[in-house]
Amino acid sequence: MTSRLLALSALVMLASPLRAQTDYYNTDAGRPVLMEDAYALERRGLEFQVAPVRLSRARGGAYTWGLEPELAFGFANRTQFEIGMPVAFIDGAAGRRGRVGISGIDMSVLHNLNVETRIPAFAIAGEVLLPVGQFGPPRAYPSLKGIMTRTFPMFRVHANAQYTFGQDLVGGTGAPVGAAAQSIEVSRWIAGAAIDRALALRSLLMTAELYARKPLDVTEEVEWNTGVGVRYQLAPRWAMDAGVGRSLTGNSHAWYLTAGGAYAFGLPWSPR
Repeated sequence: MTSRLLALSALVMLASPLRAQTDYYNTDAGRPVLMEDAYALERRGLEFQVAPVRLSRARGGAYTWGLEPELAFGFANRTQFEIGMPVAFIDGAAGRRGRVGISGIDMSVLHNLNVETRIPAFAIAGEVLLPVGQFGPPRAYPSLKGIMTRTFPMFRVHANAQYTFGQDLVGGTGAPVGAAAQSIEVSRWIAGAAIDRALALRSLLMTAELYARKPLDVTEEVEWNTGVGVRYQLAPRWAMDAGVGRSLTGNSHAWYLTAGGAYAFGLPWSPR
């Protein structure tokens, strides 16, 4: 009986750290790939994406650096709110001087509709990109996304479909519009899938994706993109990620690198 009580006490003391150590298993859009899973942050949970960095290079040698710190809050059961402020540095090609500016304010709400059983897990998300900053869009662009996650014995599969409402952008009509299209992924629609495999004993997640994207710029055609990435649980509350990808078609044929980290913890109080 004494040994059982000691074992039970140890499990209780370790319960909170073990929950924090599973953050590597929950994928977010852009960390490290664009396709995400259908699960929200746990209730009263906070996650601060400290340094998500993205470097891309388009045809012609133009480099774009992106930094988007984000804060996610699980304010209800299976529901999270997220806010981010993307900052971009656009390197001027052909000797032109680079520019740095804010690329808007991005806010979203994601709700997980069901827990996965015999049917996949589904989620819906609403997002809006606000016209803030030098590189922000000329107007607000709301989006609606549907997400599906299905778990198999050896891997998981995720399917994402997103549609953005609002007027089309027209390339070549001015610096704000052109810069916005270059510094952020302003898309009319995005549809694709990802597959990942977790190595639980190593706290490591490996993932790969393939998706199609139609830019809001009416002069550009549908782009096919692919990418791979990893997430690693560095510490009980820290998860790191890195990825690489490339546009297979389209005008830019850009490639990109991503790297970042997230600090997750839970609030000790319950909102009423």
